[in-house]
Amino acid sequence: MSAAIFDTHAYIKRMRAVGFTEEQAEVQAETVADLISERLVTKADLDLRIAELKTELVKWMLGIAVGQVALLITLSKIGH
Repeated sequence: MSAAIFDTHAYIKRMRAVGFTEEQAEVQAETVADLISERLVTKADLDLRIAELKTELVKWMLGIAVGQVALLITLSKIGH
């Protein structure tokens, strides 16, 4: 996944301003940064997944089309 921009310095400053210790603020900032980098879905991630799903859909559609043709051929042979 692509890295998202998270200003840890500004976050730490805000936490310090409301009474967090330096250590608490740093741990908080690190935790939030980790969560963002691990779980945030980016546009590139979505584009890749959409491309994968399109490929899978085309495979299924071709498989169904081949199956329908085979069924029609079989039915036409039975009918004659």
